Amino acid sequence: MRPVNKSLALLALLVLGVVVANWQRNLPRPGSQPTPTSPSPAKNLTFDYYLVALSWSPSWCELHPDDREQCGRRGFGFVLHGLWPQFDRGGSPKECAPVRGPDRATIDRTLAFMPSRNLIEHEWRAHGTCSGLQADAYFALADRAYAAIRVPQVMAAGSRPPAMTSEEIRTSFLRADPRLRKDMLVVTCSGGRLAEVRVCVDDDLEPRPCGRGLRMQCPRDTPLRIPWSR
Repeated sequence: MRPVNKSLALLALLVLGVVVANWQRNLPRPGSQPTPTSPSPAKNLTFDYYLVALSWSPSWCELHPDDREQCGRRGFGFVLHGLWPQFDRGGSPKECAPVRGPDRATIDRTLAFMPSRNLIEHEWRAHGTCSGLQADAYFALADRAYAAIRVPQVMAAGSRPPAMTSEEIRTSFLRADPRLRKDMLVVTCSGGRLAEVRVCVDDDLEPRPCGRGLRMQCPRDTPLRIPWSR
């Protein structure tokens, strides 16, 4: 064999030996189990903005007096129903990944503004898993979103607001927060009662126009009953 060919053959054998050694090193050992990985929220899902849904707790408690966690101890005004990813074209992603829910410490912190364990767990499954965030980060963001909404003094916790139309309620929010415009929030009702005020915000939690399909859902000129918070 010529010297050059002999050198190439030796080099080829050396490379083959390295490849085989690496392959053997990566083989699972007998009796070993693959390392489990924790599932993560849907990181590749894109959405356009968040909807901050504020629920008027006294209305909920009139209809659900058996909800002792929210209605049995102290009175709330607006509480956070949810922080929902939304599409500009309308609609929203839901239940995006079967991931682990919030731990006890996260739930305990969240109860301050979303006073129901069942609601917290439901909101994580339905909406939080579509945020691209882990549960603790999602509910920390929800806390900031809730705190960023400026509630009119007439509707503060412990207040006794008069009956108002949905337009009057929206106007009171516009006056409380100069950042808001009419196309950035909607009012919903149920059985002649105020149900929710929903505000559209961007990733930085700044108010922004709502997407398609979000509109006022109450009779325009009919006063809504607003049960008093205790």
